Formats: sequence, structure tokens, C-alpha cells
Amino acid sequence: MTSIPIAATAGSRPIISHWEGTRVAALDFDTFYRETSPRVVHLVYATTGNLTLAQDCAQEAYARAWQRWSTVSQADDPLSWVRTVARRLAISQWRKDTNRTEAQRRLTAVPDPPAVISDDRRLVVDALQRLSPQHREVLALHYLLDMSIEAIAEDLGAPIGTVKARLHHGRAALATALREKEAGHA
Repeated sequence: MTSIPIAATAGSRPIISHWEGTRVAALDFDTFYRETSPRVVHLVYATTGNLTLAQDCAQEAYARAWQRWSTVSQADDPLSWVRTVARRLAISQWRKDTNRTEAQRRLTAVPDPPAVISDDRRLVVDALQRLSPQHREVLALHYLLDMSIEAIAEDLGAPIGTVKARLHHGRAALATALREKEAGHA
């Protein structure tokens, strides 16, 4: 495959905006994957609170992109295509898990063992899970992927005003949830 020059890096983190909104004629899948996959995993993790699910959904999204690479690489924004597929896979899996968990809850009284994560991370993940999926998604896109409001609106197919409102209300809800969790944790 033909490779393209990589965007400059800031510290050890590649600048991902190189891939956003750019149509690249001879985009190398391997380079694209290396440069963008950690951000997609972080996005799905922030949206779902489940790292294993985030890794699985990102892996599946990239596998689908690779299968259709001749088409995906010519899209206006290949990264947006992958993010959308990963988010949709996560939503689908979340629905399956929710139904399975509910069925399991009704059939058994044995709780799942708690996952081992740091207290701070648990506070943030719990606070994020208290938000609506729309607020979590907009916050993750804005803060983890450093996407502009306009880019988020385009990516989600939502009006800019809706994205601004979700971002505003999501920040407020997250701050409230973190304060409540912190007060209960102290």
C-alpha cells in the first residue's frame, strides 16, 4: 500500500485532526489504524463505561473498515465512519447486555463481582453512567476527541444548537453527579 505523510505529533500523542474531514486518495489502513484506534476506544469507553466493550467495538469497527477500505478511505471523513460504526456496535451490545442482565436478575439472586478500578476512575465512570447517552456521547466527542461543536453536529447529524445544549446540560449534570458522588465517598 502507498503510505502518506503522518501529521506532526504533540508530545507522544498524534494529532488526529489530520484524519478528520480530510479526503485522502491513497490512505494506508495500517497507518490510519495506528493513529486513530486509541481515540476510538476512548470515545466508546467514555460513552459506555466498559473498557472491554469499547475495545471489542473499536476492533470490530476497524475490521469492517478494512473490509471496505477502498470505499471508506475515499469518504470525506474515514475516522467519522469508524467512530459511527463503533458507537452503533456499542449501543447494540448495550441493548443485548441490558436484556440479558435483566433476565439474569430475574432468574438469580447472585450479584456480579465488582470490577477492580481506582476510586477516582470509579467516581467518574459512575457519574458518566448517570448521564443520558446523548450527553455522554457529546461530552466524549468534545473532550476526548477534541472535536469542535460543528464537527460533532456533522458527525451526529444533529443541529449545532442541539449539540451546544447537550454539551451545556451534560457538563452541568456531570458536575452535579461528581459532587454528589464525592460527597458520598468522602
